[in-house]
Amino acid sequence: MRQPAGHADADKSGFATITPKILYFGTPIAIVSSANGDGTTNLAPISSFWALGWTMVLGLLRDTKTLGNLEANPDCVVNLPSPDMWQQVERLAPLTGLDPVPEEKAPKFRSERDKFAAAGLTSLASECVSVPRVRECPAQLEARVRKVHALAGDRRLRELTGGAAVEVEVLRVHVRRDFVLGEHYVDPNRWQPLIYNFRHYHGLGSELGKTFRAEV
Repeated sequence: MRQPAGHADADKSGFATITPKILYFGTPIAIVSSANGDGTTNLAPISSFWALGWTMVLGLLRDTKTLGNLEANPDCVVNLPSPDMWQQVERLAPLTGLDPVPEEKAPKFRSERDKFAAAGLTSLASECVSVPRVRECPAQLEARVRKVHALAGDRRLRELTGGAAVEVEVLRVHVRRDFVLGEHYVDPNRWQPLIYNFRHYHGLGSELGKTFRAEV
């Protein structure tokens, strides 16, 4: 007899059919800077984003301050923390820029206006957009929203209320100098992103090899 959905169902092939709450099979983390309506800056860690060329897509839930901010003001910065910053990222995790905190988020989140101070981070002026960068992050991508694509909610997970895939154009890239190789390359032997692996923080291990398209 097959087990109910949500329980491991091992078959003779050695695989199990499961229903995980999240599908973060090891994704990078970013801290997104966005503009609050009162002139302050909101910082939010996200682990759903990807890039193609100089276009990035940010996955944001509907009930977040970041999505509301980006719908009102297209300027943002995608700050990429290094593995040693995981504790600062975790300080941001239970904070929200929403005030009051929505009822469904209240048990786990608290409202915070000054997230830079709360996480022990430093504001650094941007060059192309109106919101600041996070100085401690070794890579900072100034960007502007081009389009917001609505996403349906997930019927299997009641805590998800729908969201959006926010398409942004990267305008300028800043990388800490000791991670730069030559003039325009990021040194993959020095740079490591902070990885979100099923709600656990990880760095990268040693290099396994490189794709045939790698230039350095």
